[in-house]
Amino acid sequence: MRKLLFIIPVVLMAWAASFLSSCKKDILFSKENLSFSVDTVLFDTVFTTVGSTTKRFKIYNTSNRPVKIDHVILEGGQSSPYRVNLDGVSGVKFSDIVLPANDSLYMFVEVTLGENNDPSIFIIEDKVRFETNGKEQTVQLAAWGQDAYFYNNEYVNGDWYADKPHVIYNLAVVPPSQSLTIHPGTRIHMHKGAMLYVDSSELHIQGDFDNKVYIEGDRLEPFYKDVSGQYYGIYLSKALPSTIDNLIMRNGTVGVHIFSEHPSNTGYTLSITNSEIYNQASYGIFNYSGGRVYGENLNIHSNGLYAYFLLEGGDHTFKHSQFLSYGSEGGQPAVAIKNYFTRTDGFTYIGDVNEGAFYNSIIYGGGDIQIVYDTLTQNGTVNIDLDYNTNLIKQIPISSHPGFVNTIWNQNPQFEYVEGQVFKILPSSPAKDNANSNTPYHVTTDIIGVLRNTPTDIGAYELD
Repeated sequence: MRKLLFIIPVVLMAWAASFLSSCKKDILFSKENLSFSVDTVLFDTVFTTVGSTTKRFKIYNTSNRPVKIDHVILEGGQSSPYRVNLDGVSGVKFSDIVLPANDSLYMFVEVTLGENNDPSIFIIEDKVRFETNGKEQTVQLAAWGQDAYFYNNEYVNGDWYADKPHVIYNLAVVPPSQSLTIHPGTRIHMHKGAMLYVDSSELHIQGDFDNKVYIEGDRLEPFYKDVSGQYYGIYLSKALPSTIDNLIMRNGTVGVHIFSEHPSNTGYTLSITNSEIYNQASYGIFNYSGGRVYGENLNIHSNGLYAYFLLEGGDHTFKHSQFLSYGSEGGQPAVAIKNYFTRTDGFTYIGDVNEGAFYNSIIYGGGDIQIVYDTLTQNGTVNIDLDYNTNLIKQIPISSHPGFVNTIWNQNPQFEYVEGQVFKILPSSPAKDNANSNTPYHVTTDIIGVLRNTPTDIGAYELD
């Protein structure tokens, strides 16, 4: 009896193992096919050699049984400009993938296009092929590409033209005593952290009313259209006299950064006209440690901190311009003037503001205080010039300083569409016909080349 009892459990265990093994082999896979969240993964314009953003699509098994995907193949293979990742695994071919019932997988896609010296926009395509139950299905991959001039930690000078975009990685440096001229219609794109650095040299951006020069980031997908901080900006370090005309600059960190000026200069470090700078993470124009800036017909708006920031002294004259704090963090002012700064060496440096003029301009925004001064004296003396003539300013409480002459205080300028960043005034605006048309306050045309009327409008735009 004991021997019989011993044999029976052994037989039962062998039978059970055989049954389980048989069940495992007989899993019934679905004979249905896959479905996908998209039929085409499309990348907007991507510069050659610049990687794209990562896109993704989903692979669905809508059956009540698991499905076995025999192969997933990137048809271009290792030579494809595309890179794919299936549910966390990179490669160009994947096999024997079991997708559970009513479940899904992610595929991630990126693309880097090779340089081809073609200035026109072109399209590069590939496919991801899925082989399941004897049927092939594909998802199309497509990227619009464009060749460009590329600069990476190198010296630049001479002329940049509009035949192809110009893309800056890290630094493009105009070396001492040399000059870079950027011609009408040129488009400049900067990579993360990139800077056009003007080192004791000259920069001349020469757009015109019909062919503005554009500076923005190098990510052209719609997601990045309004993302600030994509690059640093233009840095004028002890520059020789430089000019910017008809520039549109967006989505950087500091639009134009002026540091001091060349000791040989007798005029302005920078003359900037007919330009729009917006959606910078920090400042539209940053004038630090003695730079001298002349500006007219400027629209500086929607920046993270200040539209114009003067630190540690310097000079400025602005005519028919708009400094607007819409978009600033915590209701920051549009204009901030601070004549001192404690540097990393522990010393506090103090500078004069010998020229501090705003004429026929709008200084406005969301907060109550749109102009702030923070000043120190040095040995009991410091010169801080306040020359405000015929401006529309938001400032609560109103300043009683005698430097404010003929000011329109705290009246809504009535812009067309603040949320859409359209800062032309309406015909009912208090800025309409209220500018000072006399020399030296007047500018004959507006930011888009419209001849100014008499009487003239305050601000960058003249109503027809």
